[in-house]
Amino acid sequence: MTPIAIIGAGLGGLTLARVLHVHGISATVYEADASADARTQGGMLDIHDYNGQLALKAAGLFDEFRRIIHEGGEASRILDPHGTVLLDQPDDGSGIRPEVPRGELRRILLDSLPDGTVQWGRKVTSLRSLGGGQHTLTFADGASVTASLVVGADGAWSKVRPLLSDAKPAYVGTSFVETYLLDADARHPASAKLVGGGALYVLAPSKAILAHREPHGVLHTYVALSRPQEWFTDIDFSDPKEVKARVAAEFDGWAPELTALITDGETAPVLRKIHALPPGHRWTHVPGVTLLGDAAHLNPPDGEGANLAMYDGAELGKALAAHRGDFDAAVAEYEEAMFLRSVDASAEAAKIHTLCFNDDNAPHGLINLLTGGAAPDA
Repeated sequence: MTPIAIIGAGLGGLTLARVLHVHGISATVYEADASADARTQGGMLDIHDYNGQLALKAAGLFDEFRRIIHEGGEASRILDPHGTVLLDQPDDGSGIRPEVPRGELRRILLDSLPDGTVQWGRKVTSLRSLGGGQHTLTFADGASVTASLVVGADGAWSKVRPLLSDAKPAYVGTSFVETYLLDADARHPASAKLVGGGALYVLAPSKAILAHREPHGVLHTYVALSRPQEWFTDIDFSDPKEVKARVAAEFDGWAPELTALITDGETAPVLRKIHALPPGHRWTHVPGVTLLGDAAHLNPPDGEGANLAMYDGAELGKALAAHRGDFDAAVAEYEEAMFLRSVDASAEAAKIHTLCFNDDNAPHGLINLLTGGAAPDA
């Protein structure tokens, strides 16, 4: 018997495990990956003072977080397709949304947990209710465990969600193609100069180039295209040259320093189809099971996903500590508050997505938003 089973060793699940540990409550995290280093953990995250940073304080890890901040990473630039700077906001050092590498943040959380808390290579294949709030989890290797509380922290395609909801993520009409330039200041100086010290946004109706400077001269780029899924299916992503040529053709006439973020990419391009759950997704409370992060409220990317997952994890952990031994009361309290904040988060994510990728006036709606002007309603 496992009292608390957390499915998924992402930032949200690990934050929950850590907050529980701080309060003397044990939990086990089951993760499908074979090890902590089985795959890369993505790029930079801006951790916000009103949710992600609060979660790290609840976890007792705020000082460790401060030590991995990428100084200067809060800077933002918006350019037009010809490379003309429309908005340049330097990092003011306020620490409101400091940038950190996702992998380093995950490492801090993993290192803060007792040995054995995370069980690697445990891919959940099925879950079955036993009644009375208990569930049996079966893994790919045939092993199984029974838990008094199952927390789905397993992302967009959660295996836990069907216990609570029939909702499934739907394609939002936009996909990202991910590329990297390495040692950019020395090898790609023109592109590095345009990106600047933090985040870069170059937006036009139905397309965009988004880039961010990471430590050690890395430029991490997401090329966004609002196209049907079939458009991407027709591209052979096993052939990097074809991918770069097809995607770059959509940006014909843009400044070469910008299109070089695509054409000079030094890693195989990766397709990221963007999905979302229905806005305001919620469910009727079921004893012994709940969700957090993208498993509960998957939105188009707007810089909030990791922050919300960590905040969910911290809030659930605090509720379980406050209602020690009464899982049902703790989960009900957590869910009601989470549902309320998820409505606002979904609306804000939809607005940002529209401003960036579905706005005929792009990039001016985003400029208005970042400068405090009136942004059009989504």
